[in-house]
Amino acid sequence: MSDLKNVQPLADFNWDEFENGSKVDVSKKDLEKAYDETLNKVSEHQVVEGTVISIDKKEVIVNIGYKSDGIIPASEFRYNPDLKVGDKVEVYVENQEDKKGQLVLSHKKARLSKSWERINEALEKEEVIQGYIKCRTKGGMIVDVFGIEAFLPGSQIDVHPIRDYDVFVGKTMEFKVVKINQEFRNVVVSHKALIEAELEAQKKEIISKLEKGQILEGTVKNITSYGVFVDLGGVDGLIHITDLSWGRVSDPHEVVQLDQKINVVILDFDDEKKRIALGLKQLTPHPWDALDPNLKVGDHVKGKVVVIADYGAFVEIAPGVEGLIHVSEMSWSQHLRSAQDFLHVGDEVEAVILTLDREERKMSLGIKQLKEDPWENIEVKYPVGSKHTAKVRNFTNFGIFVELEEGVDGLIHISDLSWTKKVKHPSEFTHVGADIDVVVLEIDKENRRLSLGHKQLEENPWDTYETIYTPGSIHNGKITEMMDKGAVITLDEGGEGFATPKHLVKEDGTQAKLGEELPFKVIEFVKDTKRIILSHSRTFETAKDDNKPARKHSNNSKKESAPAINNVAASTTLGDIDALAALKAKMEKEKNK
Repeated sequence: MSDLKNVQPLADFNWDEFENGSKVDVSKKDLEKAYDETLNKVSEHQVVEGTVISIDKKEVIVNIGYKSDGIIPASEFRYNPDLKVGDKVEVYVENQEDKKGQLVLSHKKARLSKSWERINEALEKEEVIQGYIKCRTKGGMIVDVFGIEAFLPGSQIDVHPIRDYDVFVGKTMEFKVVKINQEFRNVVVSHKALIEAELEAQKKEIISKLEKGQILEGTVKNITSYGVFVDLGGVDGLIHITDLSWGRVSDPHEVVQLDQKINVVILDFDDEKKRIALGLKQLTPHPWDALDPNLKVGDHVKGKVVVIADYGAFVEIAPGVEGLIHVSEMSWSQHLRSAQDFLHVGDEVEAVILTLDREERKMSLGIKQLKEDPWENIEVKYPVGSKHTAKVRNFTNFGIFVELEEGVDGLIHISDLSWTKKVKHPSEFTHVGADIDVVVLEIDKENRRLSLGHKQLEENPWDTYETIYTPGSIHNGKITEMMDKGAVITLDEGGEGFATPKHLVKEDGTQAKLGEELPFKVIEFVKDTKRIILSHSRTFETAKDDNKPARKHSNNSKKESAPAINNVAASTTLGDIDALAALKAKMEKEKNK
C-alpha cells in the first residue's frame, strides 16, 4: 500500500531477540516514530497529488503517501467517466484524521481551487473540455466543469431543436466555454459551438451547389404556425405555409409530420443569410391547369367556404381552385350587410359562375342568381294600389324605409304616414323591426324602389271634417299641447285644431291650461293645408252679443255682414256667423213690419 522503497532498518535492532521471543528493547513510541519518518508530511487545507488505488460505484480510494488512505465520493468524479486505478488526481486535505481516524480528502475542492484559472484558460484558448450534465434548469442544463456548475442554454445543446431535455441528464459531453462573468462567477458553455464550424463548412458546400428548381430530399425538422423547417443534410430550408399545398392550409401538421422524409423544390436562396426557400406544392401540377376546360360562365358549381370576410366568401370548388362570392352577390337585397350574415366557414354551397379568368386564375361566383330576381316581374306581384305588410328597416328624417321581401324595398314618406297626426320624425310613429301595413303608390323599376303609403289604407278624414268643422260651429276639445304661439286642441270628433293665446282666455279672464277640456268655436277651416283655427273666447263673447239690442242702422249692418259671409277671417272682427245670422233675421222682421 505505502511506498517503502526509502525505508532503512534500525542499525541497533536485535533480530535474535525478536525471533526467539526474547525481550525487545524497543518502545512502541520509537516504532511509530520510525514509521512516521517513512511517510509524506501532510498539512491540512492543502492540495496534494494522489494515486487512485480503488474505484467502486460509491467511493474512490486515493493514496497520498500518508499513513492512511483517503476516501472520496465517486460523485466527485462524474465529470471523468474514464477514471481508472493508477490515475493521478489532485485532492484537497480537509482533515488528517476524523473521529474514525480516517484521512478526509476532497477532489472537488482541489479542482475548485484551480478551476477558475483553468476555465479562463479554456475560454482564452477556445479549448474543448469535458463536462457532466447534472440536471435540468429553466432554459437549459447545469453542467459540472472542473467542479464548477456551468450553464448550458437549451439552444446551445445541439444545432437541431431539442424536444426532450431529460435524455441529456447524466451524460458526459464535450463543450466550449463561451462566456464568463467574473463578478458573479457565472460560466456559460456550449456543445453546439463545437459542431457549428463543421456545419458551416457543410452549409457553404451545400449552398454552393444549390440551383433554383432543384429537387432535394429532406427531413422535417420543425413545424411552426407559419411553415415547416426541413433539414437538407446540414443546412435548413423553410417551406412557407402557403407553399405546402395548392389548397388553403390552416395548420402545417395537416400536411407533414416531424421526422418525415419529403421531397422539396428549391424556390430561392440567399448566399449571405443562408436562407433557403422551399416548396412542396410545386411538385404537383397547379389545380387550375387541371380544371375542366368545358367550365364556363353561367355554370353551377359546388364547393366549401374556406375563408370569409366582411366583403365576401372564398369557396373552394377543387383543391387549390377558389372563387369569390362578393356580399353583393349573396342576396338581391340592396342593404349593405356582412358576408357572415349569409355564410360561414365550412358551409357547403352551390353557386353560379359569374366571371372566369383562367390566365389570372380568378373566378367570381354568385348565389343570389339561384333565385329569381324579384324585380323582374315587380308589377305583377306589387301592382300600384295593392296592399301589403312590410318590415321597417330604418328611418330618415323624411320617411321610413321598409322591406316587403328580400330584395324589394320601399319608402313611406313622412307625409304619407297619417291623415291627421303631424309626425315630426318616423320614430314617433313606429320602430325598426316592426311590421307596418302599406299600399303601393308608385313603382320605380329602374332604381328598384317602391313609393308606399300607410295613411292611404284609410279614407281621408278631412273629407268628413269639412262637413263637421264649418266656420262658426262649436265643438268640445281638450288642450293636448302648449307652446309659445298657442295650443293644440284635440277635438271630440277626432280632428286637431290650433288656438292662439288670445283665443284661450276664459270668461273669468284666466288663461286656459294644458289638459283642460273646453268648448271651441271654429273660426277657420282650410282643407288643403289641413288647418283648423279655433277659439274658446268666442264661445262666450257670442253669447254676450246675442243679449245686446239690435242696431237700428240696417245699412251699416248690411255692409258689415257682407265680408263676414265671404271672408271667414274677417268675421273674427265683426262677430261670429251665428250672431250675424240672428241680427239679419231680426232686421228682416222689423222691415216686414
